[in-house]
Amino acid sequence: MTTISSGGESAPATADREIVISRVIGARRELVFEAFTEVRHLSRWWGPEGFTTTTRAFEFRVGGVWDFVMRGPDGTDYQEWISWREIVRPERIALLHGESRDDPNAFESVLTFEADGEQTRIVMHTVFPSKELRDEAVEKYHAIEGGEQTLHSLATYVTELTWDETTPKGTGN
Repeated sequence: MTTISSGGESAPATADREIVISRVIGARRELVFEAFTEVRHLSRWWGPEGFTTTTRAFEFRVGGVWDFVMRGPDGTDYQEWISWREIVRPERIALLHGESRDDPNAFESVLTFEADGEQTRIVMHTVFPSKELRDEAVEKYHAIEGGEQTLHSLATYVTELTWDETTPKGTGN
């Protein structure tokens, strides 16, 4: 299948190389965006269930990088590297994600943060260099389940932040 670009020429479709995951989160867009863009928050929720994240370097700006290690529940370390390609606060982030700066298998992701009153719809749209790499991410690394679990962790985390912000001092547990 192909799509037609605005210039009339055929452009290859990316559907067989994509993963799209979305979730509605019960918190303001600015807070969800902040939780996704500040290292003090990321280490508290990033990754699938049972994973921990240790940041080695973090600079949230276009051209900046996030160099980190995710440790799986079985103790396996996964070297990760993200380069921020575009940042439109608090609406959109585009990034390149791989194991290292020169990873030929790195994939591109665009995250959008859509405000809906006091809620936010976050959409993670990922495009892999090939169908084979997308299929490997899904089958070997459980990318869809992992992405859904990661957004669940984000939702839980920002809900706790929202609760903390609205709870009068001295009344919480």
